[in-house]
Amino acid sequence: MNKSQFDKMKNGEGFIAALDQSGGSTPKALAGYGVKEDSYSNEDEMFDKVHEMRTRIITSPSFSPDRILGVILFEQTMDREIEGKYTGDYLADKGIVPFLKVDKGLAEEENGVQLMKPIPDLDETLRRASERKIFGTKMRSVIHEPNTSGIKEVVEQQFKFGKRIIAAGLVPIIEPEVNIHSEQKEKSEEILCDEILKHLNELSEEENVMLKLSIPTKANAYKKLVEHPRVVRVVALSGGYSRDEANEKLKENDGVIASFSRALATDLSADQSEEEFDAALKKAVDSIYDASVQKN
Repeated sequence: MNKSQFDKMKNGEGFIAALDQSGGSTPKALAGYGVKEDSYSNEDEMFDKVHEMRTRIITSPSFSPDRILGVILFEQTMDREIEGKYTGDYLADKGIVPFLKVDKGLAEEENGVQLMKPIPDLDETLRRASERKIFGTKMRSVIHEPNTSGIKEVVEQQFKFGKRIIAAGLVPIIEPEVNIHSEQKEKSEEILCDEILKHLNELSEEENVMLKLSIPTKANAYKKLVEHPRVVRVVALSGGYSRDEANEKLKENDGVIASFSRALATDLSADQSEEEFDAALKKAVDSIYDASVQKN
C-alpha cells in the first residue's frame, strides 16, 4: 500500500470523483453528456466514447489534486491510457488516488435488498489493479427496505469481499447504498450502521476500509462510523439528488466527504468548447469541494 496515498485519503481535503459507469449505466451517462445512442453502433464504440468523456474530465485543469482526492474507475478505464499512460499511472502522477469498481452489478431484489452478483475473477482483477497503480476498490449493494436479515446479508457480503481485497494490499470502499426513495430510509440506516459497526469491530489493526453511504436522513447518523479507527474515510454518494440538494445534505454530516458521479458531470456537454467545459467542471468541482471540506 502506498503510504502517501493512504495519508491523502485519510487526512486530505477534497472529495472523490466517481467515473465508474459500467456497461449498463454508460448509455445514460453519455446521453447526459449529449452523446446520443445513434452516434455509436456497438459496445466497443460506446466505451470509446465514454473514455473520451472521462479523459476530457481527468485532463481538465479544473480537475485538480487540490480539490480531487481520488477517482473511482471502471475496469475498462483502468486498462486504457490517457496521454500515453495507463489511467491509474496518469492519475497517480497527477496526485490523485485511483480506485477501481470491482463488482459485477446487482442481483435481483430479495429480502428488501440487492446483493452483489458473484465476482468470480476478483483475485485476478486485484492482481492487475496492483500492477496498474490502483490504491483501492469499490463494490455496491442496494438496500430498499429496513429488513434486518437482508441488511445483515448485504454487510456480511461486503466485508467478506473486503477482507480479500485488504489481503491483496488494497483498501476497499464498501458501498451498501440505501435507496433515497425508500419510505423507511432512516430505519434502514439505523440497522445498517449497527451491522457495519459489528464488522468494523472485528477487523484487526492492519485491516482498514472506506465506506461509501447514502447521505443519511438524520444528520450525523453515521458519526460512530466516521470516528471508527478502522475507517479511513466515509464518503457519500449523491444517490439521485441534484448537486445542490446533495451538497446541502452533505454539509450537515461532519467528517463525511462527497463521492459524486452524476452530480459532478451534470452540466458537462460534448459540444462545449474547452473553455466552457473547464468552466462548468470548475463550478461543479468547487461546489462539491466546499460542501465536503467546510465542516471537516
